[in-house]
Order: sequence, then C-alpha cells, then structure tokens
Amino acid sequence: MIFITAKFRVLPESADRWPEITREFTEATRAEPGCLWFDWSRSVDDPAEYVLVEAFRDDEAGAAHVGSEHFRQAQRTLPPHLAATPRIVNTTIPQDDWSLLGEMAVPERD
Repeated sequence: MIFITAKFRVLPESADRWPEITREFTEATRAEPGCLWFDWSRSVDDPAEYVLVEAFRDDEAGAAHVGSEHFRQAQRTLPPHLAATPRIVNTTIPQDDWSLLGEMAVPERD
C-alpha cells in the first residue's frame, strides 16, 4: 500500500473551519475504491497544524486519486487557507492495514 502522512499549516483564521473547508475533498477521497483511509487530526501542540494520514491500495489507486477532479479542485481551493506548503512523507509498504502495537497490547475485555 501507499502510506502518506502530510502536515498542513493552516492560516489561524481558517484553522477552526479546516474540517468544513476540506469536507468535500475528504468525502470524495474516502469514496475512491482504492482509498484505504483518509483521516485528519489536529495537533495538540499547534492548533493551526493538521495532520493527514492516508493510504491507498497501490500505485494505480494513488494515481487515480491524484488524477481525480476532486484532487484538482482541492489544489485550487485549499492553498488560500494555508500558511505554508504542506510537508509530506510518502512511502510504499508491504501491508494493507494497520498492525497492532504489541508493546502496548491490551488484553481482551469482557
């Protein structure tokens, strides 16, 4: 799978509305057949920073995402709300879901 994490520095005046600003893009991306997940989180240290964790089934799914109309629209509509160019880590890994963090295993609960 293609695993991507990106950090978005949002303008302070847009930070509280970022989930609303990205809603259409997020929903359209999650509906793509090759999207495994597409999840936003807000930094607990910096309220103007959002972290996007996303995964796509394979290179074909990633290319379909970047070639989609909703991606092109996001390229036009999101940058006016950003304070800086997003930073990204993009890699391909040999798995298709989250692994368990064994060092913090939680026993079965009734």
